[in-house]
Amino acid sequence: MSPDQELNPPLPPDAEPVPKRAVDPGRVERNVSRETQLPIIRLPKPTTTRTMVVANQKGGVGKTTSVVNLAVALAQGGLKILVIDVDPQGNASTALGIAHQEGVSGTYEVMLDGTPLDEVVRPSPDAEGVLVSPATIDLAAAELELVAVESRERRLLTAVDDFLKTHDVDYVFYDCPPSLGLLTVNALVAAKELLVPIQCEYYALEGVSQLMRTINLVSADLNPALRLTTVMLTMFDGRTKLAAQVSDEVRTHFHEQTLNTVIPRSVRVSEAPSYGESVITYDARSVGANAYRAAAEEIARRGTGEEQ
Repeated sequence: MSPDQELNPPLPPDAEPVPKRAVDPGRVERNVSRETQLPIIRLPKPTTTRTMVVANQKGGVGKTTSVVNLAVALAQGGLKILVIDVDPQGNASTALGIAHQEGVSGTYEVMLDGTPLDEVVRPSPDAEGVLVSPATIDLAAAELELVAVESRERRLLTAVDDFLKTHDVDYVFYDCPPSLGLLTVNALVAAKELLVPIQCEYYALEGVSQLMRTINLVSADLNPALRLTTVMLTMFDGRTKLAAQVSDEVRTHFHEQTLNTVIPRSVRVSEAPSYGESVITYDARSVGANAYRAAAEEIARRGTGEEQ
């Protein structure tokens, strides 16, 4: 018998193979009965569509993770969400279960070819109520190709405005690359709110000052409606003094904008994307999932003037 046969013995003739998805570790739905599922909290619907760009030129601060999990949490609260993946890496598309290999139409076609959004958006298979405009590797070339395009900074704005005329959407999230190039500028022009994730580690505010300067320029010249409304503390480790010091520093600089909810450093949050999921669908009872649900509720209630 070969080593492969020892590790994977053949099935009996009358046995049915187990689908691969059913044995993925960590997926809470595989053993969770309807009676033990978490109760769904209905979240308040905004009076108008909230468009939020999630940006920070510093990499590794949790931009994509925050976009994905906030989108899923808000959708579970009964709201309709559109996620526009503007990052050529396409990690938000992956985490929401959306194909984004070469040849798939997505954000690149919208920005460069003028393809309507409703021709490229796809529903997330694991998150009812979430639509996604996927990002492919083609977006990596978009920075250069947009230079010669007319109204290059407003390509996303025009596409989203046209989409919202015929579609009921409560929140639009833009997931940006860790840079301040034309892709991010397009997202800043298309949004009215800015959400900045800040990692609770050394140099937490590194890059934020440059981001704020860019925001001021965009606000002055291209999008006067853009406002910094939300700062989210991510990767918080309550065991360290550093995390508390960073939290205090951020709250001093952005007192009104910083959420009360902090996102803890969590193994489950890190694992979920490798299964093409948000942490909320991967392990609904994990600390990370609870934190993102709380953050989503806080954002939703702040947007309607409600107190938590």
